[in-house]
Amino acid sequence: MIEVKGLVKDYGALRAVNGVSFTVRRGDVLGFLGPNGAGKSTTMKMITGFLRPTAGSALVNGHDVTAEPVVVKRLVGYLPENAPAYPEMTVGEFLGFIAEIRGFRTVELSRPRIEHVIDLCHLGPVRRQSIETLSKGYKQRVGFAQALLHDPPVLVLDEPTDGLDPNQKHEVRSIIKQMAAEKTVILSTHILEEVEAICTRVIIISRGQVVVDDTLDGLRARHAGARLDEIFRQLTQTDT
Repeated sequence: MIEVKGLVKDYGALRAVNGVSFTVRRGDVLGFLGPNGAGKSTTMKMITGFLRPTAGSALVNGHDVTAEPVVVKRLVGYLPENAPAYPEMTVGEFLGFIAEIRGFRTVELSRPRIEHVIDLCHLGPVRRQSIETLSKGYKQRVGFAQALLHDPPVLVLDEPTDGLDPNQKHEVRSIIKQMAAEKTVILSTHILEEVEAICTRVIIISRGQVVVDDTLDGLRARHAGARLDEIFRQLTQTDT
């Protein structure tokens, strides 16, 4: 579903992403790890079409992100960092707006999708509240709901459980696991226990380059059964 080939992103003299390549298949939940500033969010923004790469390519279901950005955006549900939304809108209004721009132009089409994600993300108690009045955890859940609303085959989630309490984190992880068999998921997180709980593969990026692409079992086998946090520190210590 996702094929990344030699992605590069330069900001002037700074090379934030340096030749990143990998593939993600349907049914994969890919944990995308790395220290702050390693290039994770930049790579995810290029895959989703929010940033144009300096070089290289990204394909989603065979569609080039640069050449066919609108087609790719139809296929992808994207939760960016900090879950941006229109603060003056209520939760219901915002999801209605997202439904409309996603092509659900009538109430008959949009209502079932809106009700589904409100129920799935447990947003019922705050559906009539303005987003600016919500806690960080609820704002994050609104961002997650908008990513799921059009039932995309690909999910790109940048820190999806950031700001959630332990129960809410468990709920989001359960939702991702339930959907995983039918979708392709890239999940960026700093919570290593989250990776161990739901991810089938791990990519670790350091200084804009992939240093590991393996299953959890394969990663542990190559590092003599070390814990994931120990492996992460060994592979990324030059970034700290």
